[in-house]
Amino acid sequence: MATFVITPPDPASVAVAGSPDRFPVRRIFCVGRNYAAHAREMGNDPDREPPFFFGKPADAVVDSGTIIPYPPLTESLHYEVELVVAIGRGGVNIDATDALGHVWGYGVGIDFTRRDLQDTAKKMGRPWDWAKGFDRSAPCGPLVRAADIGHPSAGRIWLSVNGESRQQGDLAELIWTIPEVIAICSQSMELKAGDLIYTGTPAGVGAVTPGDRIAAGVDGVGEIAIAIANPR
Repeated sequence: MATFVITPPDPASVAVAGSPDRFPVRRIFCVGRNYAAHAREMGNDPDREPPFFFGKPADAVVDSGTIIPYPPLTESLHYEVELVVAIGRGGVNIDATDALGHVWGYGVGIDFTRRDLQDTAKKMGRPWDWAKGFDRSAPCGPLVRAADIGHPSAGRIWLSVNGESRQQGDLAELIWTIPEVIAICSQSMELKAGDLIYTGTPAGVGAVTPGDRIAAGVDGVGEIAIAIANPR
């Protein structure tokens, strides 16, 4: 058995609804511009161009109920509510017709973005890592087993800030469906158990400031609540 020269960090994980057990997180994939209205509000063409992905570190996940310090290097922290897919069985070149058989469960996540850093990266043709992959940038509510709820393909997805509705959409508006997203991702990366896929956000993204309280949910899946605190 291997020994380590420093104490290994605790593994990243997500809560499981109704259970003390947790879901270990291996990697986080995020799909960009997967709702037409959001693509338009970001100044992009919502036609069915091939989806693109970006990543976040596994330890960017935090549980519902977390108080998140306003992150450094930004004056424009944006929320994006997303349905999260938890992969329970890996594979490569997965066929879309078989993709749902690889899903362990679903959750509600928030893709936090340092939008000003992202805008600068876009203009300069640079990667988005600093804008997307920072500490606590991928909150995820408790996962529910697909065996218990099935595989949602429609249903309200929403987010509010301080009780005011900011995002409203429906999973039926996804440009690329969950099976298609899994299949396309597996053509580039070998998916493995423990991978999370954040599947895109509807229109209405915007900025939050210290003191704000965010609530979000997907009907039939669950909810998440996060508070924003002063910077450290």
